[in-house]
Amino acid sequence: MDLALLRLMQLASPALPIGMYSYSQGLEMAVEDGYLRDETAVRTWLAGLLQGAIAHTDLPMLARLYDAFAAQDPEEALRWSQMLLAFRETSELRQEDQLTGQALARVLTGLGLDEARPWLRHPGATLAALFALAGVAWNIAKPDLLGGYAWGWLENQVLCAIKLVPLGQASGQRVLANLSGLIPAAADLALTLDDDDLGASSPALALLSSRHEVQYSRLFRS
Repeated sequence: MDLALLRLMQLASPALPIGMYSYSQGLEMAVEDGYLRDETAVRTWLAGLLQGAIAHTDLPMLARLYDAFAAQDPEEALRWSQMLLAFRETSELRQEDQLTGQALARVLTGLGLDEARPWLRHPGATLAALFALAGVAWNIAKPDLLGGYAWGWLENQVLCAIKLVPLGQASGQRVLANLSGLIPAAADLALTLDDDDLGASSPALALLSSRHEVQYSRLFRS
């Protein structure tokens, strides 16, 4: 049995106590506005995000964070984490990244990873930074870590859609099964991108997220 694989499953699990269940990343507003009414619409929306922002921003940044921690260069890790925050289009998305990153730092510190302690209240913390820190400490291979991060994002988005659209459990599993097939290609692409190629514009996500900040009635924090 590969212990690193089990550690990766722990990191990507919805049971990880970092509050991901409370963030929809604009999906709540998309449902409110009537853009996402069924399984097909949700699958199309998530595929666009996975092949766009996740593949061109989150995953290549995660790869660079992994390299920085592997080289024991915390200043370089902080620089990439702050860069990732700068790519977030709205205050909600930036706050989500900071708070989940700090929450993961608390979890990792409690598990004995003292390297996570400086990130406990650091404003430059991001989920990807602490995910990379754990990945290096637990000897998880970089391509596997990217795949696990993308899977965790996808599973959380599908769980949000099940609650909000709503979708049935079987429908949610079909979306997961369909879109998980896109993750290997997204991770492979992320590992080939040069620094000048980082970033992807997601104007619909930015607009929906900014409107969610003033949405009158809502269940989620983003």
